[in-house]
Amino acid sequence: MTNACGLDFGTSNSALGVIRQGRAELAELEDGAALLPSAIFFDFELGRPVFGKAAIAGYMAGAEGRLMRALKSILSSSLIKESTQLNRRRITLEQVVVLFVGEMKRRAEEALGRPLDAVVHGRPVHFVDGDAARDRFAEDTLASIARQAGFGEISFQYEPLAAARAYEATVTAETLALICDLGGGTSDFSVVRLSPRRRAAAARKDDILASFGIRLGGTDLDRLLSLEAAMPLLGLGSLLHNKSLPLPRGLYSELADWPSINQLYTPATRRLARELHEDAQEPAKLARLRRVLEQQLGHRLALAVEQAKIDLSDSDATGIDMAFIEPGLTAPATRDGFEDAVAGERSRLAEAVRETLRRAGTPPDAIGSVFLTGGSSRVPVLRKAIASVVDPARFARGDDLLSVALGLTEEARLRYA
Repeated sequence: MTNACGLDFGTSNSALGVIRQGRAELAELEDGAALLPSAIFFDFELGRPVFGKAAIAGYMAGAEGRLMRALKSILSSSLIKESTQLNRRRITLEQVVVLFVGEMKRRAEEALGRPLDAVVHGRPVHFVDGDAARDRFAEDTLASIARQAGFGEISFQYEPLAAARAYEATVTAETLALICDLGGGTSDFSVVRLSPRRRAAAARKDDILASFGIRLGGTDLDRLLSLEAAMPLLGLGSLLHNKSLPLPRGLYSELADWPSINQLYTPATRRLARELHEDAQEPAKLARLRRVLEQQLGHRLALAVEQAKIDLSDSDATGIDMAFIEPGLTAPATRDGFEDAVAGERSRLAEAVRETLRRAGTPPDAIGSVFLTGGSSRVPVLRKAIASVVDPARFARGDDLLSVALGLTEEARLRYA
């Protein structure tokens, strides 16, 4: 008998579903919850890695170690094969993901009481825009990671199609649905014909009219909000005395981007920051930048920016708490300023919806329902982008963070039962 599961390895959060007594259900992975933040902290004091919320808590408590997050975003890059220093040993970033996926598998098996040997792995429609070779590389890498984690049978499903499986369980009549999965690293769309009569069928090729996706997600919004509101307090936009040149934007862009933060904790980067500090027209701001780099506070800053983005979903204004850099330091952030900063991404998202409908040969008014899922579907500016193309009165919501995992598990039940 094949014991199968559905695995949603996400940029920000992950989940895994199992089949118990013929039904798909989500496994509890941390503190009784199905959702596990996609974070791993190598705690040098404990001498072992910790995962999920515990990883973030360990980092925030100031334990000596290395936090890694958003690794899904580099699956399509050769960086995934490169190694990083962890205390006295080196480990590739691919091996880091193997540790994380393997821990998810171990916890699910412990709860289920039997080993898992087959997996339907979720994947975005495109890991990277417009590069088929890198897209294949990313899927091959993810398959290799699953094998190294202990899975024998591995197959894939597009994440928006998995979400469609989960949504279909709730529909009472046939409908043409636009599925929008807005995640931490990518935004994916499918036009699918859903029906209570067809939901038990394993083969649904004729019901899938089109799938399309772009590399745009919540971590991109975090980066842009950080550059707009937080990084100016660290010197972005300031000038050097030397010819009144601006400080290099690239350094701040890397500090605002989850996957590249750890790469800045090097002697060369600290030396560059010291040189910029000595020549800065606003040295107090550069002193803050040096503190972030020397004390390895980049992830704390990224977490504070992420929280501000979340707060702006419900408020017109908030503050990015940067008191861990300097007592009392707060960066004001407004929803209007945030939406201005991400205006280009809003346009890209709307165009991706239009392209999906074009590929399906479906006019916007033929869509019966729009199913929104993924953590970034909570961000008002992204919902506005979709609403600019398709009537928002047709919007439907499921579990923003678990619909894909549940759909992947249902797919596993149908494929491997």
